[in-house]
Amino acid sequence: MTRPIVGIISNSHLINDEYPVHAGGTMNAEAVAAVSGAIPLVIPADPRLVSVEDLLDACDGFLLPGARPNVHPEEYGEVETEAYGTFDRERDAIALPLIRACVARGQPVFGICRGFQEVNVAMGGSLYPEIRDLPGRMNHRMPPDGTLEEKFELRQKVRFTPGGVFHRLMGTEEVITNTLHGQGIKTPGARIVIDGVAEDGTPEAIHVRDAPGFTLSVQWHPEWNAENDPVSRNLFESFGDALRDWQNRPAHQTLKTA
Repeated sequence: MTRPIVGIISNSHLINDEYPVHAGGTMNAEAVAAVSGAIPLVIPADPRLVSVEDLLDACDGFLLPGARPNVHPEEYGEVETEAYGTFDRERDAIALPLIRACVARGQPVFGICRGFQEVNVAMGGSLYPEIRDLPGRMNHRMPPDGTLEEKFELRQKVRFTPGGVFHRLMGTEEVITNTLHGQGIKTPGARIVIDGVAEDGTPEAIHVRDAPGFTLSVQWHPEWNAENDPVSRNLFESFGDALRDWQNRPAHQTLKTA
């Protein structure tokens, strides 16, 4: 049996501030290949080049990775200000309808950082522009200095809902993760279940209630050290199992589209 194919949604990037590329982090591809047991395929997130229908047919599931640009606030009914940072409207145009289609079909979709936020917005939720500005919240952003090891250091506790999906997957109610994000969930979208929170109450783990397929998403970055970190490994292995289940579904199975 061939390995399932995972579409990794790319980010717009400029090499030397002038040459545009569709970029994907090496850590994401390595985690998909080594831990999920799938073929990583970086997808150009631009509706001029690909359609949601194309992607659903070409891939068995999707990884929505982190990114510098944020989901545009117009996508959840708010007005753009400088506090919301920079944007990638082409990625918005591909990722949000793709998530809704995957949820409807039961096709696996795994959101990380921005991808976690995209899942919430796709289901009708909203975001805070800057978590660290809220009373009682910690600074979840990437430390500005230090090595990659120091920036991705496990430094926050995440507590899962007792008996919830993440508790059952991890075999524990509390884990320690990295934290490298500025925005976060303000209002949960319809059917979004907040299944894990940081010590300051910031949502860190979600899934879509009653979705027929894999919809686990996390605000931290499990792609870092995914082969060796047990929390990360559990997530990517579970994603891999869901991909193979999708790949092996009966050929006559009726698929819904959003």
